[in-house]
Amino acid sequence: MRRHALWFAGAALTLAAPALAADKTYQVTGPVVETSADSITVLKGKENWQIAKDAGTKVTGDPKKGDKVTVYYRMTATDIETKPAKK
Repeated sequence: MRRHALWFAGAALTLAAPALAADKTYQVTGPVVETSADSITVLKGKENWQIAKDAGTKVTGDPKKGDKVTVYYRMTATDIETKPAKK
C-alpha cells in the first residue's frame, strides 16, 4: 500500500511541475521612477524596469516617485513565433 501512495505522490508532483513553473514569481526592488494606471517604472541599478499592472494587481499604499518599492511579477508568454532553422 505504501508503494502505491508514494507512486501516486510522485506522479502528482510530476504532473503539477509545469503548473508550478508557470507560477514562479520574480521581484525587482528600487525607487519609483514613474507610476500610472497601467504600469509602474522602477529604477534597478542604472536601468528602468517598466512593469504592467491591471485591476487585479494588489498595491499596498500609494507609491509615488522616489518611494522605494518591491514589485513581484510573473513572466508569461503572450505569443510565440517560430521560424524554421536555416539548413
